[in-house]
Amino acid sequence: MSNQVELKKTQSEDRAAYIAALGFPILVIIGGIIGFSASDAVLNISSWVNPLLGIIMFSMGLTLKPVDFALVAKRPLPVLIGVIAQFVIMPLVALLVVWMLQLPAEIAAGVILVGCAPGGTSSNVVSYLARGDIALSVTMTSISTLLAPLLTPLLTLWLAGQYMPLNAADMAMSIVQVVLIPVVGGLVVRLVLPKIIEQLLPVLPWISVFAISLIVAIVVAGSRDKILEAGLLVLAAVIIHNILGYTLGYLSAKVTGQPKAARRTTAIEVGMQNSGLAAGLAAQYMSPMAALPGAIFSVWHNLSGALLAALCRASDKRAAQKEATGSDAQ
Repeated sequence: MSNQVELKKTQSEDRAAYIAALGFPILVIIGGIIGFSASDAVLNISSWVNPLLGIIMFSMGLTLKPVDFALVAKRPLPVLIGVIAQFVIMPLVALLVVWMLQLPAEIAAGVILVGCAPGGTSSNVVSYLARGDIALSVTMTSISTLLAPLLTPLLTLWLAGQYMPLNAADMAMSIVQVVLIPVVGGLVVRLVLPKIIEQLLPVLPWISVFAISLIVAIVVAGSRDKILEAGLLVLAAVIIHNILGYTLGYLSAKVTGQPKAARRTTAIEVGMQNSGLAAGLAAQYMSPMAALPGAIFSVWHNLSGALLAALCRASDKRAAQKEATGSDAQ
């Protein structure tokens, strides 16, 4: 009886996770449609970008516990591999995509900024669905987010400065204000009010995605006139960037001898970026057009992540069937 209860609980959790993974991009798409069709009205709230980013990161902080960082001491190698891959593979792949597609300067800068962003918060949901190492996923996302105030502006200035003038110091301060302080604040609130926050946990991802949807609406409204001419090019850049991130992230974990669950998690953490942050920073420090890659990435990486998770589960099912067939034959 207990096994049946556990199975039903797992199936319920899986269903909720899939709804989240597929519901996120739908809401973001709706945000984009609103931004495109009601651009004048949406532009009236363009000053909301930083507060919205703060809400997203505060929600992330509320999901964290000090124990999530203990993995750094217990299993430093997979965390180190993932974080290095995050800030090496994705920026370099962004440069490759820019070169391959010969992207215009504004779009190129936006793609590179996406590549220099930390891991995406929805990667934890996708890692769960893909039967990856969830504890590792949370730790990788947390560490890359805490490193973002230093690494994201420095890498962006180094790699994208040739395409657009950038103020790395101002960008770093902005990331401290909208990322580091809210994340730490959320972590502290979780420590002070653990029971209340536990009850709010199921709602937090939806609050974050609603905020991301508003950011996407603002970005789309600001670049409405250029979307039709450059939208397909940006989509191609985003898809190539994301898929290469998954592939190279997986390979980086495989060549260093990590188990299957950790390889999956590393692929997901590297391939899925905090594109809402990238879109917000691009809108503030670059241009509305440069923010478009981050907006489109916000939609695409959730769709591709859900598909990747489904492929991982199908692979596990085939492996289990093969093992069962082999056992029967013996």
